[in-house]
Amino acid sequence: MRTTIDARQMLREASLRVTRPRIAVLESVHGLPHADTDSIIADVRRALPEVSHQTVYDSLRVLSTAGIVRKIQPAGSVARYETRVGDNHHHVVCRVCGVVEDVDCAVGETVCLAPSDDHGFRIDEAEVVYWGLCPACRAQAASTPTPDAHA
Repeated sequence: MRTTIDARQMLREASLRVTRPRIAVLESVHGLPHADTDSIIADVRRALPEVSHQTVYDSLRVLSTAGIVRKIQPAGSVARYETRVGDNHHHVVCRVCGVVEDVDCAVGETVCLAPSDDHGFRIDEAEVVYWGLCPACRAQAASTPTPDAHA
């Protein structure tokens, strides 16, 4: 479900030039959380058919650098983008279809969020990726007959 954002205001607050491609990319990322670049390009081209791949890539880089957009890249996956920034949330990724969902940060003293050795770092954030099967893939696996081992 798409919600609206004030992309122009977000760009201005980040001291970025307000351009049609940046607005379209920001609105696309907001409307399609965890979308990959190809999906964002396709979505942006509905509003701006003439936009180039490079313009979308450049806009994503600028928006990510400015902290308006967060780039995530789970192991073995292409880069994905979201506008949920400024909190230390994590992600759960389906091993089969690759769908990504947000998981709020665990709070308190939690195993694996407090390192056994900080190597002198002052740690201010942890990035956790949970892996498993999404409900749709679990249902698909449950409904798929397995070959009879005695045949």
